[in-house]
Amino acid sequence: MKYFMERRNFLKLGVTGAFGLVVAASDLLWQVEQVKAAELSPLPPQSLSPDAALQKLMEGNQRFAEHHPEYPDQSQARLQEVAQAQHPFVTILSCADSRVPAEIIFDQGIGDIFDVRIAGNIVIPEALGSIEYAVVLLGTPVVMVLGHERCGAVTAAVQNEALLGDISSFVKAIKPAVERVKDQSGDAVENAVVANVQYQIERLKRSPLLTERLQSGKLKIVGGRYDLDTGRVTIIT
Repeated sequence: MKYFMERRNFLKLGVTGAFGLVVAASDLLWQVEQVKAAELSPLPPQSLSPDAALQKLMEGNQRFAEHHPEYPDQSQARLQEVAQAQHPFVTILSCADSRVPAEIIFDQGIGDIFDVRIAGNIVIPEALGSIEYAVVLLGTPVVMVLGHERCGAVTAAVQNEALLGDISSFVKAIKPAVERVKDQSGDAVENAVVANVQYQIERLKRSPLLTERLQSGKLKIVGGRYDLDTGRVTIIT
């Protein structure tokens, strides 16, 4: 009986020890992944030119679309790094849509993207003020206006139907773009999505603060169209 009890205790200790090794190995692998993630963005944001920042953004989208994300800047070290100050390398004005999360579709992390989200990715005063803040005070070298296919806000503007509450407020901001392409052949909503991105960029360029940065070469403003089916972003000039 004593033999069996000792053997049972030995086996119990063995199982417990093996479990502890598994947990320890798991913790070690997690720490390694965190270190790797922290090392993916070696260049400080302020060192990036507008072209380099845009390239970094689009490379992230390519990784996402090809299902090879790196999940950069998502470690505990990164969290602490940006806790007191932020230096995003890009500002994105995108649609308030659950299918278009900027950090995910561009494979970026905490503190990389200054997000401004509003239905129809429209440049209303509050959105413009937020973008000016990011560009002038935080120094982001790129602003992207990001539209997406089958956008509900653009569709509502194209259909021009009566809407409830304040939903009609953002539709009014899109209608000028719809008017530009109402006689254009092809899909009316798709045409309007692209035209709306271009129209909102024009509105951004009316800002004296942004214009000054554009003229000095410190800022690039681009348009993008996100494909819901493929996950790819296409640059709209």
